[in-house]
Amino acid sequence: MPHIPLEAHLPGITGLLEYRQDTAAPIRELTQILLRGESTLSEAERELIATLVSSRNQCRFCTAAHTAAANILLGETQTCAQVIDDFEQAELGEKMKALLAIAALAQQNGKNVTSTAIDRAKNAGATDREIHDTVLIAALFCLYNKYVDGLASVTPSEGAFYQKLGERITSNGYHRVPAVYEQLKKEQG
Repeated sequence: MPHIPLEAHLPGITGLLEYRQDTAAPIRELTQILLRGESTLSEAERELIATLVSSRNQCRFCTAAHTAAANILLGETQTCAQVIDDFEQAELGEKMKALLAIAALAQQNGKNVTSTAIDRAKNAGATDREIHDTVLIAALFCLYNKYVDGLASVTPSEGAFYQKLGERITSNGYHRVPAVYEQLKKEQG
């Protein structure tokens, strides 16, 4: 049960963002820029970073939501499962593994990101902007994970819920879509 009153038809981060739309707006915009904006990293790769950080923070809602989005973008489910289990053994290129290593270090503590980790990514072809965005995505998802779990937001257990959420994320990005909220309310009704 959430620590504060939230709309029951908006579980997870969605209800929290709706609760404070004024604070949600800049968070949503930053998320849209980082995960859907112009980048040399694919949307799927950026969702993998969000998934890894969320899983390491043990945030079930965010892990399930971003796993669903990454799976849709990748067109398969094995990669996400491998990243969560052991990204170093996942079927990914060395650059992505190096960026995920940076994200994992940043998730623990920003000061854990070492020159060695940065050099590994650069040697694998990562640009300064890709490194920057990886750290910022990791930091942003630490915020989201703590926000969702710190206020005990509702975490659905049905896989179908996350599949639909993943579809909304990949279709609409991270913008507020009022029609979606009304549809969710009717479905709960």
